[in-house]
Amino acid sequence: MSSTTDKIKGAANEVAGNVKQGVGNLTGNDKLQAEGKAQEVEGKTQRTVGEAKEGVKNAADAVKSKL
Repeated sequence: MSSTTDKIKGAANEVAGNVKQGVGNLTGNDKLQAEGKAQEVEGKTQRTVGEAKEGVKNAADAVKSKL
């Protein structure tokens, strides 16, 4: 996956996770709250991976431009 794809999918998972947590909180559904939190964390991790990929690519590009 590209860095942009990782960042977009990560952000989408974070939003979906937050929505699940909110619905779980409103309905008193602990399982839905937990699923939402897990999805949010997954999204944050995925977004971080995308940012790391972008950083590595930028660093590699900087080295190439100096050669």
